[in-house]
Amino acid sequence: MADHKDYLLKVTAGPSYDPMTHEPVHVNTEKPIKVSTPHIDASIRVRIQEYRGLPRPSPTTSPYFSQPPHNADRYSISFTFTPKTTLNGHDVVFGNDFDHPIRDRLPPGFGQAFKIAKWFIDPGLYGDVNADEPYLYGPLLSSINVLRVGEKGQAVEAAEKAGRKVEDGGDEVVVFEEGADGEGKEARETWNVPGDAAARKKHFLTEAHLKGFEFEEGRAYQCDFFNPYLDFNEFALKLPGFALVPGITVPIIRYWDGQPLRYALKNRATDELLFVLVFTLVPAGNAAQEEQKTGHGTATNDRNDGSKAPKPSAPNQAPPDDDLD
Repeated sequence: MADHKDYLLKVTAGPSYDPMTHEPVHVNTEKPIKVSTPHIDASIRVRIQEYRGLPRPSPTTSPYFSQPPHNADRYSISFTFTPKTTLNGHDVVFGNDFDHPIRDRLPPGFGQAFKIAKWFIDPGLYGDVNADEPYLYGPLLSSINVLRVGEKGQAVEAAEKAGRKVEDGGDEVVVFEEGADGEGKEARETWNVPGDAAARKKHFLTEAHLKGFEFEEGRAYQCDFFNPYLDFNEFALKLPGFALVPGITVPIIRYWDGQPLRYALKNRATDELLFVLVFTLVPAGNAAQEEQKTGHGTATNDRNDGSKAPKPSAPNQAPPDDDLD
């Protein structure tokens, strides 16, 4: 059986699915990755508890995890974005997608795990894990843990600093909280967005409310996606139990087929990508070679419109099937 200790994690982000347009993410630091497309400007940070990955050496944790409400979380995807054109709230979705089928690699109990996730974590989830190009998305407005509405004309650089300052061991990070800044408060009220995160997520489970909201051109939005369920250190999914339903731990590494895990922000009306964040497992023995690769962080490819590059061949980094029994 494959062991999670045999792999390191590499995190990259970019404006398209083409890896040549991606830059390495400096996990657990305040150095963001900037992504610009014809549709949005975005700034992305990733925090992972007990991080083992590239580039080496990277901090193993972040002050983000030192205080409630995040001291039980395992990771955070924090981003700020400003639309270049107004986007309807129904159209902007966030979630996972893949280039190749995963239906033959789904672990036993996946159906139950999905029901728990849909019931307890995100009732707005939709997708098709049996498709040739599987996907699992949710509307950003009902899926994202934190949504903060910024000001019109506010630069991304200024918006990403609008949050609660958390310090630990001399290091300081900005943690986004539900709410609004400046005249963003009036904008939030205009769209009838509840002030509480849980109420906001429930509110936008109604399709009419989604369609009645607009991510305005030129307005900054801060988002944070986090949970205690996906453990990137052990590469395992740990879902809680309820009443007579036991908790489930899924060792993802055992069923991994070599594909990276992608988090995509998309426009589902046009199928255009807004940005993508990619988590790739690298064999520990190949880490030095991976770090020496040239071209990382140089978006030399012109495909920055969110379109897909030619589909790569089927992944070949997974452990042999014999190890999966």
